[in-house]
Amino acid sequence: MQTPEKGFYYHYKHDPAGPVNNYAYEVMGIGHHTEDDCRPIDQYVVVYRPIYEAFVYKNGKMFDIRPRDMFLEEVTKDGKTFPRFQKIIDPEVIQKLIAIRDEMYE
Repeated sequence: MQTPEKGFYYHYKHDPAGPVNNYAYEVMGIGHHTEDDCRPIDQYVVVYRPIYEAFVYKNGKMFDIRPRDMFLEEVTKDGKTFPRFQKIIDPEVIQKLIAIRDEMYE
C-alpha cells in the first residue's frame, strides 16, 4: 500500500513567492474507516493539519482527512500536471514550519 510519509507537504496551490507556510500541511499519519461497507476509495485516509493561520483560525485547531488515493493523485492546472501534495525536503523550510507549527499548536 502506497502511503505518504509523516512530515510537511505543500499543496499544489502553494505560492513560492508567498509566506513559507502558505498551503503548507503536516501529515500526521494514515487512518482507516471502521465500517466494512464504506466505499473502497474512503477505506484509507491521510490525517493532516494546516500550518497556515487563515485556515486554522477559520476552522479551529482540528485535523483534516482526505482519501489516501486523492492525497497521492496528480492534478492538472493550466495544462500542467503535478502532485496534489509535494513532500517538503528542504531542511531550512522544515525548521521554519516546525517553529510555526509549534506556535500554532502549543
